[in-house]
Amino acid sequence: MRRLMPFSFTRWWAVVSKEFLQLRRDRVTFAMIVGVPLVQLTLFGFAINTDPKHLPTAALVQDHSEFSRSFVAAMKNAEYFRFTEDLASEEAGRAALAQGRVQFVLNIPPDFSRRLVRGERPAILIEADATDPTATGTALAAVQQLAQSVAQKDLVGPLAPLAGGKPAFDVQVHRLYNAEGITQYNIVPGLMGVILSMTLAMMTGLAITRERERGTMENLLATPVLPIEVMTGKIVPYIAIGLVQASIILLAARFVFHVPFEGSVIAIYLAALVFIAANLTVGITISSFARNQLQSMQLTVFYFLPNLLLSGFMFPFRGMPTWAQYIGNVLPLTYFNRLIRGILLKGNGWADAWHDLWPLLVFTTVVMGIAVKFYRRTLD
Repeated sequence: MRRLMPFSFTRWWAVVSKEFLQLRRDRVTFAMIVGVPLVQLTLFGFAINTDPKHLPTAALVQDHSEFSRSFVAAMKNAEYFRFTEDLASEEAGRAALAQGRVQFVLNIPPDFSRRLVRGERPAILIEADATDPTATGTALAAVQQLAQSVAQKDLVGPLAPLAGGKPAFDVQVHRLYNAEGITQYNIVPGLMGVILSMTLAMMTGLAITRERERGTMENLLATPVLPIEVMTGKIVPYIAIGLVQASIILLAARFVFHVPFEGSVIAIYLAALVFIAANLTVGITISSFARNQLQSMQLTVFYFLPNLLLSGFMFPFRGMPTWAQYIGNVLPLTYFNRLIRGILLKGNGWADAWHDLWPLLVFTTVVMGIAVKFYRRTLD
């Protein structure tokens, strides 16, 4: 055997050139080299905002006086609140909060102005969906300063003595669903979706590419089965894996982190089942496009990253710009976060959960159709 020199620049450069040539031929890897930094810069630089403003707010104003109008105007000027609907009753306000349509409900009682001019220090009620403490904390801190500024502006002339000393009226804040602002109540349910998204999409993403690399794809192609039968057949075993993972997370949430279980356990598992199916269809679609396991893992990361950052798991969803919310509304983790938090913390039933459940069903159907369409019947 011929003895090689300790180090040869020529041999070293040949290896380097070979690697560059392979990278140039691997378009998915090249796209990831450019795409991942651009996506991360865009998401972290523009989409992430821990101080959300213009949060949707509903109003139940039963006292149409200048004092009520001034307080509503002050809330609008504070920029944290965006009034989206007028309510007919307190029950309608609770329903809007439970369904996630609004973040706050303002309730001004019918005798507010009469009691105010009498010096009886009436109260205005603000109810907040506190399932995500980060989304509401700053806004609720700002609203406490509004009572004094409105009193100084409107209580003039004969009413000026009411503006001195104690506040002329009180603003009572009720933090619903997570009154103590415990972070684990928000994070742990969301972790179920994050873990299922990462593991299930990756495992099924390798399903067909593994067959191709091991040389068993020829046998599969020779089998008289339809593409839809191949896809669904490969998905079913992973559904059981996903349910096991969901059970482990639920047990930890209940007995380790003491997360409240206000809703039905059956509803939790049915929501998890739909979400599991959505992620498995994504994984099987990725495996249809990818030519090897490396490409499959790269595409899985590219799918998982926006889910993690734009779903409302790490950062308040309504704090993101509109274009980022549009992207987030395409991702299954966004809807599952709302579903699981709504069922666990709010006790939502199917009537409240349906508007977040049907997009997951549509997503699963569309993505499975794409997987079947692009399923290759040859090894080329």
